[in-house]
Amino acid sequence: MLVAETQLIEELKEPKTQEQAFRKLMSEYKERLYWHIRKIVISHDDADDVLQNTFIKVYKNINTFKAESKLYSWMYRIATNEAITFINKRAKEKNIDVSELQYKLAENLEADVYFDGDEMQLQLQKAIATLPQKQQLVFNMRYFDEMKYDDMSEILETSVGSLKASYHHAVKKIESFLTD
Repeated sequence: MLVAETQLIEELKEPKTQEQAFRKLMSEYKERLYWHIRKIVISHDDADDVLQNTFIKVYKNINTFKAESKLYSWMYRIATNEAITFINKRAKEKNIDVSELQYKLAENLEADVYFDGDEMQLQLQKAIATLPQKQQLVFNMRYFDEMKYDDMSEILETSVGSLKASYHHAVKKIESFLTD
């Protein structure tokens, strides 16, 4: 673990420096976490809500962080779980399957003022929305975030081999979707 990260964790756990350290933490990680969450929940407003919930959980639970993983990996796991919980709850409220909800959200991206992608980006988002949840996560983390399999393994608590297989299957399904 980096010296700067170790120091930040100490500052986050110390009541006198906690508030300033938390501002530093948010400034450092909010954009990356936002885009990770946004890829799961798709809507900008929902991503903002989930990001806020993520930081609240990080703030409330920083004293239980044991530094067995990188701070970012721990926060990424919290963000992932918060986003999945959010999207599952939203699908349940609408009484539809999660993949159906995500596909509908992807279809509505054109009307989203925060989406600036072209037609190909829109089609890619629709293709990703048809994947099972784990394949979506793995594809987004690998393709968009260019995350190493070892880091993904730490965050998702899954073997590297399983992640590589999930990514391979996701790519094949997306290729099939885009060529049909």
